[in-house]
Amino acid sequence: MDTLIMLVSLVALVLINVPIAAAIGVVAMTAMFILHGIQQDLLNVALVMYEGTRSFPLLSIPMFILAGSIMNAGGISKRLIDFCSALLGSIRGGLAMVDIGVSIFFAEISGSAVADVAATGSIIIPAMKRKGYPAEFAAATTSASASLAIIIPPSIPMILYGTIANASIVQLFVSGIVPGLLGGLGLMGVAYWYARRYNFPVEQVFNLCNLWVAFKAASWAFLLPIIILGTIFGGWVTATEGAAVAVLAAVFISGAIYREIDLKFLWETTLDGVVQTAVVMLLIAASALLGLYLTETRVPQKVAEWLTALTNDRHAVLGILNLLFFILGFFLHSAAAIILVVPIVMPLINLVGIDPVHFGIIVTLNLAIGQQTPPVASVLIASCSIAKTDIWATSRWNIPYIGVLVAVLLLVTYVPIVPMFLVDYFYR
Repeated sequence: MDTLIMLVSLVALVLINVPIAAAIGVVAMTAMFILHGIQQDLLNVALVMYEGTRSFPLLSIPMFILAGSIMNAGGISKRLIDFCSALLGSIRGGLAMVDIGVSIFFAEISGSAVADVAATGSIIIPAMKRKGYPAEFAAATTSASASLAIIIPPSIPMILYGTIANASIVQLFVSGIVPGLLGGLGLMGVAYWYARRYNFPVEQVFNLCNLWVAFKAASWAFLLPIIILGTIFGGWVTATEGAAVAVLAAVFISGAIYREIDLKFLWETTLDGVVQTAVVMLLIAASALLGLYLTETRVPQKVAEWLTALTNDRHAVLGILNLLFFILGFFLHSAAAIILVVPIVMPLINLVGIDPVHFGIIVTLNLAIGQQTPPVASVLIASCSIAKTDIWATSRWNIPYIGVLVAVLLLVTYVPIVPMFLVDYFYR
């Protein structure tokens, strides 16, 4: 009963707009006080929070965000957009295809959907509006494609999940490759359907010479995902060290090769990255308090026992958890959803024999959908802010894109060979 009251209190605080990290911290400290009184656990709050943020893999989060900021300030994003325009601009609705294609490239470097919107949306959305695309369509396309950044490696939510679930982050990265590419193709299919239905323009006639010029200009940018993912998957560096490699490579290409780093813009985007990182790390610190309470009261084990009493079928369990994450996606940011739910359900996952890496990509896809569903919808809100559109009007255009992500989620959930065959081939 105490645990139920704690969870209801947490939801109530979130609904009245108390910051999630503060709500978690207050509820956890109150629960510990009720459980023990003012004893060792409560007196060591600061130490518990500090220890919760000391995990080595978490260092990669600010570095991947910084790498995305450097890309945006150093002309790398612009060259990727120019190449995708030369490649896909001859297709009807080509700018929408360009938007999705650039997001796929950017996803392989930043690991952050919000960073993707900031880097590509500020360029591609105004261009689409100038060409006559509806602003709501431009915002929806940018938002949906940006969520590929947390599916395609490297992915910041995967790093967070791997840290909490004690799962291999590299294997999680590999499991996201096929679902991310399938999602990108599906989004392109929806964009083409919209283009045919509303007679969106063809941007340019395909020209092989223009494509070659754009390819040469972006060739150094193409090396970034090869360097980052190649060193990680090759076993030469850990995911955290790979994040440092990403920063160094982005600095070298932007500064030494392109010589286009805008220091003012870099400073502003870096500050945004610092704020994003601080939000995540504060959530992690507060969750350490919550985790201590859950461990002492054995809540995760009790939840696992209760659900397995209802069903031992792993497909049914995955269906229940998908529904849970889908509902939470309306109200919680991705980091908060991982921190609140994953520690509770991991004993259940292990009990029914679900691979933690497989479950990790399922969680990540649910979070990608949650980034598109109001009222929280952090990525959709960022995209609407750039496009200056109403979030609900944009959501109507976004429904088919969300349908693609849901279809990929169901495929990944019930046909596990789709995300796992590369993991099994290379690591097992």
